[in-house]
Amino acid sequence: QVQVVESGGGLIQAGGSLRLSCTVSGLTFDTHAMGWFRQAPGKEREAVSCIGWNGASTYYADSVKGRFTISRDNAKSTLFLQMNSLKPEDTAKYYCHQCRTSTGQIYDNHDWGQGTQVTVSS
Repeated sequence: QVQVVESGGGLIQAGGSLRLSCTVSGLTFDTHAMGWFRQAPGKEREAVSCIGWNGASTYYADSVKGRFTISRDNAKSTLFLQMNSLKPEDTAKYYCHQCRTSTGQIYDNHDWGQGTQVTVSS
C-alpha cells in the first residue's frame, strides 16, 4: 500500500511563505504523478497542484498560479510545495496524493495521509 507523510505547515501571516514536503513509500515514486490537495472545515477537498513523473507536466489551480510552485526529488521520493504570498483563503489542511496532470484531480484511491495544517492570518 501507498503511505504518504506530509510536513511543513504552520501558522503564518498573510504575505508570508511556507514550504511543504511529502515523503512517499509503497510505490515506485518516479513513475507516478503526485500532487497537493487541500481541505478547509466545511468545504470540499480541492486540487491545488500536480506534477508528472519527470516534472515535465504540471497543473496549478487558478487560485494559486503564480504564487505556488510544485517540485519533486525522485531520488528521495519526496514532493514539495513552495507557497509564497500566502492569503487567508489558503488556510486548510494540505494533503499529498497521486493525481492527473491534465486536471489536477486524484488518481488511484490509495489512503490519504494525516495532512499538514496551514493557517494564514490576515
